[in-house]
Amino acid sequence: MALTHLDEAGKARMVDISGKAVTARTAIAEGRITMSAEALTAVRDASAAKGDVLAVARIAGITAAKKTADLIPLCHPLPLTSVAVDFGLEDDGVRVEATASTTWGTGVEMEAMTAASVALLTIYDMVKAVDKAMVISGVRLLKKTGGKSGDWIAPSGC
Repeated sequence: MALTHLDEAGKARMVDISGKAVTARTAIAEGRITMSAEALTAVRDASAAKGDVLAVARIAGITAAKKTADLIPLCHPLPLTSVAVDFGLEDDGVRVEATASTTWGTGVEMEAMTAASVALLTIYDMVKAVDKAMVISGVRLLKKTGGKSGDWIAPSGC
C-alpha cells in the first residue's frame, strides 16, 4: 500500500480530499496512565492540589481534538460534530477513551488519538507532585467507522 502523505518523489504532502465523499465518520481511541495508589486516590477523590483532575483532563482532551490540525502538520482541519472523553478508574491507574465524530471527507482517527493523549498528559500534569513515575501507555485506535475504507475494529489482545 502506498503512503498517501508522500508524493511520487517521496516528499511530504497534504492529501487532496476534494474528490472524497462527505460521510459520517467516527473514531474511538484509548490510552492508560498507571500511577501510585496515593496519586490514584487524589484522582478518584478529586483531592489533587490543582483540582478535579478528570474534569480538567476531559476539557483538555476535547480542546486538543479541536486543535489536531495545528499539532499534526499534514492533518486537515475538520468540522468536528462531537468529541467525548471518558475515564475508567482501574486498580493501578486510569483508562481514557476518546470519541471524535465528523461529517466530512476525511477521518477523525488523529483527533480521537490526540484527545486521548492530551487527556492523559493532563492527568500526569495535575498529579505529578504526588507521583512523577506515572507511565502513559497504550494510546491506540480502537475503532473507526465511515469513509472509503469502511469500518475497522482493533484486533483484540493488542
